[in-house]
Amino acid sequence: MEQDAELRALVNSRDVSAVLATRARIVLWHGEGRRRKDIAELAGVSLPTVDRWVRRHAEHGLAGLDDRDRAAPRVQVPPRVRARVVALTRTSPPAGTGLSHWSTRGLAAYLKRTEGICVSWSYVARVWREEGLAPHRHGTFKLSKDPAFADKVADVVGLYLDPPGGAVVLSIDEKTQIQALDRTQPLLPLDFGVTEKRTHDYVRHGVTNLFAALDVGTGQVLGEATPTRDGVNFLAFLKKAVKPHAGKDIHVVLDNLSTHTTPEVEAWLEENPHVRFHFTPVGSSWINQIETWFGILTRQSIRRGTFTSVNVLIKQIKDYIDTWNIDAKPFAWTATSEEILAKVRLVQTNIKKLVDNNAK
Repeated sequence: MEQDAELRALVNSRDVSAVLATRARIVLWHGEGRRRKDIAELAGVSLPTVDRWVRRHAEHGLAGLDDRDRAAPRVQVPPRVRARVVALTRTSPPAGTGLSHWSTRGLAAYLKRTEGICVSWSYVARVWREEGLAPHRHGTFKLSKDPAFADKVADVVGLYLDPPGGAVVLSIDEKTQIQALDRTQPLLPLDFGVTEKRTHDYVRHGVTNLFAALDVGTGQVLGEATPTRDGVNFLAFLKKAVKPHAGKDIHVVLDNLSTHTTPEVEAWLEENPHVRFHFTPVGSSWINQIETWFGILTRQSIRRGTFTSVNVLIKQIKDYIDTWNIDAKPFAWTATSEEILAKVRLVQTNIKKLVDNNAK
């Protein structure tokens, strides 16, 4: 009777794990004379499990229901091994391994093979999680080597944050080689509990090039698709972009493509002194706001689109621009030139440290 009371106390205690409470119930039900089959069904366990905990209770009492003390002690990995895992992870795999980056199993195998250090891949994975290391992930970066980087950043950002009174600021660029991709089988649309599906293979129906101009002050976009991209096409589009702003000073932000500085374009600028070009630093087209809009266009209209011809692609882009302009809003540029330059200097310093560390 005393043991039954102790078992019921375990079942009703809030401080006892669900596993231990289930084991106590099994023993109680056995003491009540219930069949093994019924006990197994009630507890949601197998018949051998019922037999094990009844036997353990008979041999060891309540202590037999708790198997925590029977577990093998956790093997402690020396701190120097953990430090070696971290240090090796932060360097590129040696050339002789043929690896481009570390995996948990690859690193564990390398340590065992070359240094006699035996750790499991799961230990390596835990160290990576705790240290915030992710060798399986990668990104891209590009630092401008333009000697006039600081001056160009100040010039362009100044237009965004403090444009000249009464002037218009246009951000212009080209999105080239947009492919009209058609899937080999019909699209399977979204349904309840089912994502949209498309085939992995596709058919190319040609490409187009998109010239676009973003009015930095209003967010309105003017776009035109052309089969080719050269200085003639650019100048024709430039004339269309500035035409609605006749009588105003116009500042055009654009990158350093050769099509932007052809003799024809230079001659036109001399004839139209109210239009002034502001070039982004070399390799830093991200500072041109139209690039942000191109990214939105790609995500929302092109990347998941299905186009049976170039004309279908062009129509979708035009429809997207028309829809955008219905409720266009300017981008909120907040970074000052000083903040950008400070961040670039910090990135340069960090990159140098990473490269130096990897070379050791």
